[in-house]
Amino acid sequence: MDMWKPFRVSTQRHAPKAAILFDRFHVVKHLGDALDVIRRSEYKRVTGEDRGFIKGQRYVLLSRRENLSDDARKNLERLLQANARLNIAYLLREQFEQLWDYADAADARSFFDAWREQLRDRDLEPYEKFAAMIDRNWDGIAAHSQPTHDIPLGFVEGLNNKIRVIQRRATACATRNISNSKSSHQACRNCKIPPETYPNLPTKNPEDPENKKPGQKSGH
Repeated sequence: MDMWKPFRVSTQRHAPKAAILFDRFHVVKHLGDALDVIRRSEYKRVTGEDRGFIKGQRYVLLSRRENLSDDARKNLERLLQANARLNIAYLLREQFEQLWDYADAADARSFFDAWREQLRDRDLEPYEKFAAMIDRNWDGIAAHSQPTHDIPLGFVEGLNNKIRVIQRRATACATRNISNSKSSHQACRNCKIPPETYPNLPTKNPEDPENKKPGQKSGH
């Protein structure tokens, strides 16, 4: 799951025995966002030719080196040679990827602590905030070192998509303006929602004056 606090709180409340595993993609994205903050601050700080090395290189800086074209790699090298702060931030981001290779939680923690120690006196506040976030959510990060949690992201995304489909169908059933409970249940069956989750929608009372057709007499 993502590291958004409501996700974690909801899981702990409704599935207290479930092991929480934070999505590696989202973790790395947070680090990439921190690197981009540093890139923008450096662009504002430097002037002249030094700024020219940074301008238009966001994709080059945030992409994995192996995914870059030859020309993009040359631009990356020029950028990193021209700006020491971005060079350090880039190398630290690359180094952080090694965290996922550890098969032991204690070793992973030792690596993270050593990585975090390198941030001292580096003027990399966005990275320090990222490291603090990782520290707060460490259990869900360390869970990656357990073999039983080596789950392909494709499977996870597929499962999440199915959950979202069920949520949309359930919402449609609950909010649809249905005239009676029978059609309500039929609509839910069409959505393939289990009967126990059928919404308790209000039904029309035929004796209610507002529901009578013109000229219709009361049943009394």
